[in-house]
Amino acid sequence: MTKDQVLIQEQRGNISHLMLNRPEKRNALNDDLVAALDDFFANVPEQTRAIVISGTGGHFSSGLDLSQHVARQPLDVMAHSRNWHRVMARIAQSPVPVVAAMSGAVMGGGLEFAAACHVRVAEETVRFQMPEGLRGIFVGGGGSVRISRLIGPDRLTEMMLTGRTYSGVDGERLGLAHHLVPEGQALEKAFELAGRIARNSPTINGFIIQAIAQIGSMPPEAGLYAESLTAALSQTGPDAEEGLKAFLEKRPPNFG
Repeated sequence: MTKDQVLIQEQRGNISHLMLNRPEKRNALNDDLVAALDDFFANVPEQTRAIVISGTGGHFSSGLDLSQHVARQPLDVMAHSRNWHRVMARIAQSPVPVVAAMSGAVMGGGLEFAAACHVRVAEETVRFQMPEGLRGIFVGGGGSVRISRLIGPDRLTEMMLTGRTYSGVDGERLGLAHHLVPEGQALEKAFELAGRIARNSPTINGFIIQAIAQIGSMPPEAGLYAESLTAALSQTGPDAEEGLKAFLEKRPPNFG
């Protein structure tokens, strides 16, 4: 199976749609699929203003493809984990916003992947789970950091110890998803949100994604200083001028 087969890309105007395409494995993330994601985010099409990610076959992703990890040495496992960290960071730090359309299984590494996306839409019937404790393994794709930031270390610990499953309704309440929709409507909602995001200034979208992430890990005074610097950069450029002018003229802005 080639990279082109495990990850399908379609372009809808200024929105790129990525589809995880391993339906027979509920879109489990194997090395080829992670490499294909890495390739895409290293070369995002110039016209792309937003990215939607979904899974084929009714599932977002059931997590790491464990069939590739039955017998690995410790250094191999660490190298694999660090590569995941690099690829997930590339997604999380992408200046082009990423919207996850989540259906079916969102488990283990699939939830770690979703946590790296900037906007998450969940169907009510989604199943969120971190079953690593049941499999005799630990997270390795960034979940101990990113998922902990979403729901807190205490709840992540309980999820991993017990293998507890949360529905989409529970996940939205806890912070695993931003938007909740009925079954079968995640992709439609994701494209609606991506279209709205794509109309923003690309520069400001990049500032929102990258500055807030950095400021959140800074001491308060350093964060406030970084906020002022970002505000100064954003409010003195042509996009700010167009945005304020459009507001005063009661028309949609045109950021080019």
